[in-house]
Amino acid sequence: MRGREPGGMPESGSEKESKGGHNRRVHMANERTFLAWVRTSIAIMAFGFVVEKFSLFVKQMGYYLGKEAAPPQPGYSAMIGIVLVGLGLVMGVLAFIRYKAVEKQIEDDTYHPSVILSVLLFLSLLSIGVFLILYLYHSR
Repeated sequence: MRGREPGGMPESGSEKESKGGHNRRVHMANERTFLAWVRTSIAIMAFGFVVEKFSLFVKQMGYYLGKEAAPPQPGYSAMIGIVLVGLGLVMGVLAFIRYKAVEKQIEDDTYHPSVILSVLLFLSLLSIGVFLILYLYHSR
């Protein structure tokens, strides 16, 4: 195993490179990052769906337990859920756009980091937390 590190990976001096002389590992890292953003996007959309359907679940549980449940506040769960699903969709689209832009930058050897997806993720987590706090506060 000449030219290889103990883990079986090629040494840095003999790494195979793709067309244009760019390292394949950089492209694979870009793809892994894109897939992580896609998973995050799907999770936010799924959470939005759960929030939107939560009031229906509470109403059904009230009927099942034989208690008259007060009708849920109109629009709270539905509004929050729709916003979260839309936010997840926007994050998925932006992740794809960023993936393609970084792919081109890697090929051109002109990579520039972008913060738009990080800021969007932070704002989505912040809004989820604030909406949940408000929702739980008003539902007690």
